[in-house]
Amino acid sequence: MLSRAITLIESTLAAHQDLAESLLEQCLPYTGNCTRVGVSGVPGVGKSTFIEAIGLHVAELGHKVAVLAIDPRSEKTRGSILGDKTRMEDLSKHPNAYIRPTSSGGALGGVAPRTREVMLLCEAAGFDVILVETVGVGQSETQVASMVDFFLLLMLAGAGDELQGIKRGIMELADGVVINKADGDNKLLAETARISYKRALHLFRENESGWVPEARTCSALVGTGIAEVWEMIQRHHKLVTENGWLTTKRTEQSSFWLHQIMEAAVLQHFYSHPAVQTVLESYGNAVREGKTVPRSAAKTLLRRYRESPDAGKSSN
Repeated sequence: MLSRAITLIESTLAAHQDLAESLLEQCLPYTGNCTRVGVSGVPGVGKSTFIEAIGLHVAELGHKVAVLAIDPRSEKTRGSILGDKTRMEDLSKHPNAYIRPTSSGGALGGVAPRTREVMLLCEAAGFDVILVETVGVGQSETQVASMVDFFLLLMLAGAGDELQGIKRGIMELADGVVINKADGDNKLLAETARISYKRALHLFRENESGWVPEARTCSALVGTGIAEVWEMIQRHHKLVTENGWLTTKRTEQSSFWLHQIMEAAVLQHFYSHPAVQTVLESYGNAVREGKTVPRSAAKTLLRRYRESPDAGKSSN
């Protein structure tokens, strides 16, 4: 039933959208009692292996764990592999776990267009820990931080990533940095990287939540350090719950997503408007052929849209 509800929420058919909104409204009173964790990192860092390891650890503690795995969409075929369950074989069979792979749908920021709404459905279904595995696009992957309580950044040692620690962007959004694959001959490198990241984290502005971001090491493959990472997430959740920051943050996140949804709706209405559709291709050709500059073409299209008598009406 949860899977069917998520499919409904993710549907782009106009006939499904009203029902999806009604479903979300009815689920809303049963949401919020959950620890939301976003996991990001460059491709190859071991996000799936890490999420399976920490997911199994948390599930064994008695928590109900939902994993929302976001797969990148091919810009050529518009398809996604959606094979995360095969990479989390043990977790997918655990009675306390649920894994839902979803295509990014071409959306930027590392998450899918409906990830936040899917999180609410999982919370209403009784899951008290939600792990969001992002696409893995590096510095631009910041959208997930606007929908989770704890943003965890997975890194590698000895791959040149240590230098990223001094850059603002995704690093300053992280509540915790974890260097994965800290096993075998890589242990020393991982510990060196941890120290570098710990120093780099102190260069950023003090977190308003009162939490001081931590740097840790783990080996998702071997299982070492996983319990310590979960303990870090729990300490963060306890702190921000007791000092009221969690409520403040979630309120700000809801406001942010209101504006995001409004912007997407306005953009969709603009492109679907007859006054724009009838001339969009010709103006696009003029720009490509060098007959006009993009800014002038955009101003003309916007003027046609604003001056249309039904510009304020919905296209639905």
